[in-house]
Amino acid sequence: MKILYFYQYYATPKGSWGTRVHEFAQEWAKQGHQVQVVTSIYSKSDLKAKRFIEHQNFEGVDVTIINVRIDNKQPFLKRIYTFLAYAVCSVWFALTAKADVVIASSGPITVGIPGLVARYLRGKKLIFEARDLWPEGAIELGLIKNQFFQKIAYALEARCYKASSLVVALSIGMKQNIERRFPGTRVIDVTNAANIPLFSQTAAFEGRGLLVPRKYAIYTGNIGQVNNSLWLLEAAKVLQAKGRTDLKILLVGEGQQRELIDAEIQKQNLQTLVIWGLMPKKNLVGLIQNAMVSLVPLKGTPVLDTSSPNKFFESLAAGVPVIQNTQGWMKDFLIQHEVGFTLDPNDPVQLAQKIIDLDTQQDKLEEMGTRAKVLAAQLFDKDYLAQKMLDGITQAIQ
Repeated sequence: MKILYFYQYYATPKGSWGTRVHEFAQEWAKQGHQVQVVTSIYSKSDLKAKRFIEHQNFEGVDVTIINVRIDNKQPFLKRIYTFLAYAVCSVWFALTAKADVVIASSGPITVGIPGLVARYLRGKKLIFEARDLWPEGAIELGLIKNQFFQKIAYALEARCYKASSLVVALSIGMKQNIERRFPGTRVIDVTNAANIPLFSQTAAFEGRGLLVPRKYAIYTGNIGQVNNSLWLLEAAKVLQAKGRTDLKILLVGEGQQRELIDAEIQKQNLQTLVIWGLMPKKNLVGLIQNAMVSLVPLKGTPVLDTSSPNKFFESLAAGVPVIQNTQGWMKDFLIQHEVGFTLDPNDPVQLAQKIIDLDTQQDKLEEMGTRAKVLAAQLFDKDYLAQKMLDGITQAIQ
């Protein structure tokens, strides 16, 4: 089967971003399928290109790079421009690339444009992969305020779902949301995956003289509004006010609020908050494995209750309990399996106190971590989930 995959954020484990598409495509290629991914340059990926259109190969996966740079630090209108530029350029491949099936992986919702072109102008089967509920999330967070643009975005979303032979949602919550709004749409859930061999094998710990194993909580990813990064900043201030400078909150990443938080660290002389920039995923493993807990914060909005963050699965695979703050499927999962905690996204005092309390419950954390590692191997293995998605695609296009 020839699979044409439109996804704007492709990365390998050498980058600092999720590797779901790389790992799924790699597994499908091993089974004899031909996979072409059409992507762009994301600031957190490891991709580089010298020409505007460049073809590269990563472990059997043909990757076509459109040299349009995307960065979470870009102003909103610049990001919209990069989304549209990628979508327009991708139309060429939607019209010309050999394919038996086309996958469009959103967000942003504009990635559906080349998928729709392939569907309606070439009669190709379309699979729509919903990584988040875009544009609902952007509208709920106040990022798209113009009602005209909201209507266009919702119309594009609806057309993508209705034109697809299959919708692949990245969480149970997303699947339920799509089924409720678009009855009759064929939807399956295939969560984000974890590279079990990478995250389960003991890795070297590099605390740089600032961190002590089991005395810090770690956050990895975008530092910004959607990820509720100021919640972590305020919790660090509470830790310092309580005199617990032996406990740290570590942020590894970049984003819109990085400079603001750096400035607060200097201004407050915060000893309880450490920020390190982007690093390859393989270098993160030891830091995650030696953390007390892994933090998966998001803003307290209903649409984010359906989120499926990579860090959630990777933390469990590393044997580390999770603290998160949504009211959806992640909360239910942590309660059911006793592998983490759900807190109030608007209460940094609660987060600080939880970290203090857990410092005296290391045996409990170890038990939870052991359970988490077993669960991740059973439910979130990348090869298992790659096969689940491939089976769904095969059935949908028959």
